[in-house]
Amino acid sequence: MSADPTQVLAFETDCHIFANCGFPAPGLHSFLFKPLWGDGDSNLYFNKTMLLALLGSIVVVGFFFAAFRKPKVVPGKLQMVAESGYDFIRRGVVYETIGKKEGEKYVPLVVSLFFFIWMMNLWSIIPLAQFPVTAIISYPAVLAAIVYFLWVSLTFKRHGFVGAFKNFTGYDKSLGPVLPLAMFIEFLSNLIVRPFTHAVRLFANMFAGHTLLLLFTIASWYLLNGIGIAYAGVSFIMVIVMTAFELFIQALQAYVFVLLTCSFIQGALAEHH
Repeated sequence: MSADPTQVLAFETDCHIFANCGFPAPGLHSFLFKPLWGDGDSNLYFNKTMLLALLGSIVVVGFFFAAFRKPKVVPGKLQMVAESGYDFIRRGVVYETIGKKEGEKYVPLVVSLFFFIWMMNLWSIIPLAQFPVTAIISYPAVLAAIVYFLWVSLTFKRHGFVGAFKNFTGYDKSLGPVLPLAMFIEFLSNLIVRPFTHAVRLFANMFAGHTLLLLFTIASWYLLNGIGIAYAGVSFIMVIVMTAFELFIQALQAYVFVLLTCSFIQGALAEHH
């Protein structure tokens, strides 16, 4: 199977069941894209995922700019939608997790993260784009790294070196002889496993969801031959079901990412006992 990105959805159109050709199953090649500009071998290039990330950023910024450019006491439809989304994250995520007093300053960051990730996920079901940017591990990894460095810096700023050490290691002298082992496990969990799982949770869900969508989409076309048409209909129904399910997962994963972000910030600001 070619690694050409045109094969992601625009697979061999004359390849059907009973036509002496194998099923063009999706795989890692479905997540590889040739550079739109530059040379991939030189690591200086611009490809489809980068373009979608850039366009997604423009969409999010443009939406909120248009909604709040001339805010009104009695909001119009666009302003009302933007305010509802902003207020949902501010009250339902930030205030509930960090608290109003401490959390207010982090609302812009959390709102930006949520809508950016949501938009990156939504590209999966938008015609022509049809690819979730967060299915490429580098994007969730960078976002998780931003949260990680914020969390670590806040911990040191709030508690100092000794307090941060206790925070990261879960120091509790009442544990007695098992204290060193418990501290080692907590240290690994907090400073190594936590940022890794924060990124992989988002990546893995979007990677798996996109693979399933590709699988049923390609199968719908592949089965359009002879008696296979009956199965093609079932496969197409699964495409619709998976698309609806992906809409839910896309929003849910953006929500979980920012919820964990707020949980990390709250942990950095909380007093260690």
